[in-house]
Amino acid sequence: MNLATTTVARPEAPAAPDQGTVRFTKDGAVARLVFDRPSARNAMTWRMYEELAAACAAIAADPSIRVAVLRGAGGKAFVAGTDIEQFRAFSSGNDGIAYEEKVEHYVGGLEALPVPTVAVVEGWAVGGGMALANACDFRVATPGARFGVPIARTLGNCLSASNVQRLAATLGVSMVKRMLLLAETPVAEELPPGYVSIVPAEEIDAKVEELCARLAGHAPITLRVTKEILRRLARDPHAADSDLVRETYGSADFREGVEAFLAKRPPNWRGV
Repeated sequence: MNLATTTVARPEAPAAPDQGTVRFTKDGAVARLVFDRPSARNAMTWRMYEELAAACAAIAADPSIRVAVLRGAGGKAFVAGTDIEQFRAFSSGNDGIAYEEKVEHYVGGLEALPVPTVAVVEGWAVGGGMALANACDFRVATPGARFGVPIARTLGNCLSASNVQRLAATLGVSMVKRMLLLAETPVAEELPPGYVSIVPAEEIDAKVEELCARLAGHAPITLRVTKEILRRLARDPHAADSDLVRETYGSADFREGVEAFLAKRPPNWRGV
């Protein structure tokens, strides 16, 4: 008697959600961060935010790094907000408070980096991506790149006061109202003069490298102290600065700058 064996195919386990990653590499004096989740236009997951924070800590601890470049993978978006799926776990307004505090921690950490930062925007920088690009010191974008926080049309949430303040300080209140109240996502060409450098896609890499070379060649203490003074002034127009002035004028780099200028030679900045 023949016994037939029937094999019942087991259903495959669902694929784990793509949590994305933030790739951090060091190229000489340049730190490069890539938001890598192109299947979701690089929308940030908590894992990616944590990796961003770890990369910022590594950059701040490495005196050989003089500039940081942030970019989205795939060429279609810088960062398209925060992964919406994560909001399904929210059950009360307290979850919103905790969320905005976490976002403030990550965006504030990027803003406080001691080296100049450059956001390279190809495509979309919206929601959390707008906050991250805005926290950078410079933005370079391809023509037609879009910026905004259209939450009045999409999620119905709000930004924290600190993130609204950052946007207003760089874009002006009128543009922020267009983004937040009208839920517009203006193209780079519509943004205030000086906010973003617009470069054809085929030239953007060269433009970024040129910008990095200029920044890396400048006095690192001057850059770091200037960034910190601007950060303090954004919160307090009468912010103390004596610690920063004392550090700068007491540095070996300041003495080197004076001697190099008088000797008509390029200075050798060491960051001390």
